[in-house]
Amino acid sequence: MSRVANAPVTIPSGVDVKIDGGDMTIKGKGGQLSYKIHDDVSVEVDGNIVQVKWDSVVKKANAQAGTARASINNMIVGVSQGFEKKLTLIGVGYRASVKGNALTLALGFSNPVEYQVPDGVSVEATSQTELLVKGADKQKVGQVASEIRAFRPPEPYKGKGVRYTDEYVARKEAKKK
Repeated sequence: MSRVANAPVTIPSGVDVKIDGGDMTIKGKGGQLSYKIHDDVSVEVDGNIVQVKWDSVVKKANAQAGTARASINNMIVGVSQGFEKKLTLIGVGYRASVKGNALTLALGFSNPVEYQVPDGVSVEATSQTELLVKGADKQKVGQVASEIRAFRPPEPYKGKGVRYTDEYVARKEAKKK
């Protein structure tokens, strides 16, 4: 059994945490995020420490407490430091460009792929073949990076496609006669 929920979350300076009934709002330099606290769980803020409490009689309360603690920690890290995912385009002629909140990808299709970046997430093209997805919400950053990767996932024979920078792609040997 995981004991994630027992660990307290420390609030860094510059981050403001407010609890209003079952809603929690966290503000920082990276933005503002909100979280709906489950009914079986209670959250207490004491100075610069957030502690998650739950009723041990309720069967699934421990799991909800662990989820709440992890989500609160991710939100605090997100508004104070932010999250980022790096993507690399590998293939001849594969390139990316960003204009405003529109991402244009040339991935070997007959037409370029247009992707509208949602609010709360920013995409930067550090070079023509590298993308940096940044934001305060860990789930949104991962979702946007996953959607961009899904346009052309890396294939195992030549390794072409869009991949996470730290991703390992198992290569296969070509068919032999």
